Amino acid sequence: MDIATKLGVSRPTVSRLLQYAKDQGYVRISIIDPLEDLDALGDQVKQKYNLDTVIIGYSPINEYLEIQKHISQKAADYLHETVQDSDIIGVTWGRTMHAVALRLQEKQVRGVEVVQLKGGISHSHVNTYAAETVNLFASAYQTIARYLPLPVIFDNIEVKQMVEEDRHIHRIIQLGKQANIAVFTIGTLNDDALLFQLGYFSQEEKKLLQSTGVGDICSRFFDKDGHLCSEEINNRTVGIDLSDLREKEKSILVAGGQQKAEAIRAALIGEYANILVTDQFTAQALLR
Repeated sequence: MDIATKLGVSRPTVSRLLQYAKDQGYVRISIIDPLEDLDALGDQVKQKYNLDTVIIGYSPINEYLEIQKHISQKAADYLHETVQDSDIIGVTWGRTMHAVALRLQEKQVRGVEVVQLKGGISHSHVNTYAAETVNLFASAYQTIARYLPLPVIFDNIEVKQMVEEDRHIHRIIQLGKQANIAVFTIGTLNDDALLFQLGYFSQEEKKLLQSTGVGDICSRFFDKDGHLCSEEINNRTVGIDLSDLREKEKSILVAGGQQKAEAIRAALIGEYANILVTDQFTAQALLR
């Protein structure tokens, strides 16, 4: 209609002219499938960071909550295909992990264990979804959850070490180390980051982490090269060590969004994941 108005001709005339142009090869109409190039994009990220698998979830817009919805569905689907009898699945907590847990499908498997990879107790009013997340994982795989009923970061190293010597706690931590599948997300060091909202850090510690680091996995903070930011804070942290993630058969990082791209890149440089579930916007940023 716009063409007809602009040229001062009828719409049927425009249709005939367009058909003639197509027949002569002057005009081509092609449909671009936004999903078509996701595998190729994933392969590029896989090669650049030496990963075993990269799964790209298509998000129609570059907006964090929308991205989170699509990548958490992809992660849940991948787990449904992957989890087998006798697997030990280590899980963390946070908003993305909770989103994955909500989308899990039940699977009839035997002998699966589900264990928390880091402490999940907080005295803050902010919800970490720690217990709910591990329970949803356990329910999906016909098992019971193994909790780490502790704060993730202690005020003092001596108390943390003493607690870890408890027989029950030690057994849970060891089970996390034995897990052949680890599923985790990544945190930023923005002021609104979940760990900062939970009140674990003094202002001085927060400034230290923000000035030297780019993100955290399992509440262990690292810089742009994937190296630990603070040995002192790391020694007060309860849960799996970053180095243990490198030993997993499947170390699955589920993360996306512009604000997390730098932290994801650093985690991949540090080789803490061998499987990445992300979105196409983040994947493109990782290739730049």
